[in-house]
Amino acid sequence: MKIRVIIPCFNEGEVVLKTYEKLTEIMKQDSVDKQYEYDLLFIDDGSKDSTIDHLQSLALEDHQVKYISFSRNFGKEAAMIAGYQHSHSCDAVIMIDADLQHPPQFIPQMIEGYNEGYDQVIAKRDRKGENFARKSMTRMYYKLINAFVEDIQFEDGVGDFRLLSKRAVQSLTSMDEYNRFSKGLFEWIGYNTKVFTYQNVEREAGESKWSFAKLLNYGIDGLISFNNKPLRMMIYLGMFTFSLSVLYIVYLLINIIISGVNIPGYFTTIAAILLLGGIQLMSIGVIGEYIGRIYYEVKRRPKYIVQATNIEPDQESEAHNTNDNLKTTEAKKEQTHHYNQIKRLDLNRQQTSYQSSQNNEKYKEHVH
Repeated sequence: MKIRVIIPCFNEGEVVLKTYEKLTEIMKQDSVDKQYEYDLLFIDDGSKDSTIDHLQSLALEDHQVKYISFSRNFGKEAAMIAGYQHSHSCDAVIMIDADLQHPPQFIPQMIEGYNEGYDQVIAKRDRKGENFARKSMTRMYYKLINAFVEDIQFEDGVGDFRLLSKRAVQSLTSMDEYNRFSKGLFEWIGYNTKVFTYQNVEREAGESKWSFAKLLNYGIDGLISFNNKPLRMMIYLGMFTFSLSVLYIVYLLINIIISGVNIPGYFTTIAAILLLGGIQLMSIGVIGEYIGRIYYEVKRRPKYIVQATNIEPDQESEAHNTNDNLKTTEAKKEQTHHYNQIKRLDLNRQQTSYQSSQNNEKYKEHVH
């Protein structure tokens, strides 16, 4: 039985060696090492510091260290899916951050949950110790996103620090979408799940790569990726605004009938224009966000580009790609078949039309 630990890295040169040491110490415990084969897969997400140099040195010293280095920074979502796509041959896969905010000492507990038959074993972060403002905003966000999403529910503190079984990994990688929101995808695939709580810890070294703007964009991704309620809200808002406008027009008509004089409405006109203009711009923005996502999906660009690695795609990954190629080939064959059918129908119509014109000519000659 093989277990793989995936560690996405971006400019983690200060801490990556310590991460390796702690992970190796945990994986070489008797409870793990004697029962399972394991390796560590580091995903270098286009780091500009010494991260890749450290990883290459570790790979030369330890055959259980694997790495994939991207040609540029593609983002954590790309790093995560790259790790999963290269782990189809593993029986269980654990995702953990390189900054050690995900404590490695909980890995044996995850493996224990896997042995109990769970396909997802999740470490939920306890937010004790976080500042009040951040904690409050996070709770409000989860309430908002759960109000929007119908099929799944998001839980505060649950992230990507988790173990997935082989079939859970295969289900996750089968969803070949470009705009990925893994928190939602983890919930969407389902399977029997076990959750345990751990205390929040500070990162060992370096700085957080998540700025407020990135967190905001990630939050918007979560709102849009799993529902179309923002579009429906624009419809409801439009209906509400239309109803208010009708009521206001009725009020003005009644006022004119009673007083006999039209009321000057400069302020009302400006307010109405600004209100409706704001609603229209907001609606266009929501629609544009959905259209933009469709645009990126249709282009079918790769989620990442590998610049250097010391592993080859495993057989399951190759088989997965082969199946995709077969599906594409079959689709092309079917498209060609339909095209030939249409071409034959057009040819038959032309022949029928030609015979009909010939018969008309013969009939005219016979009449004359």
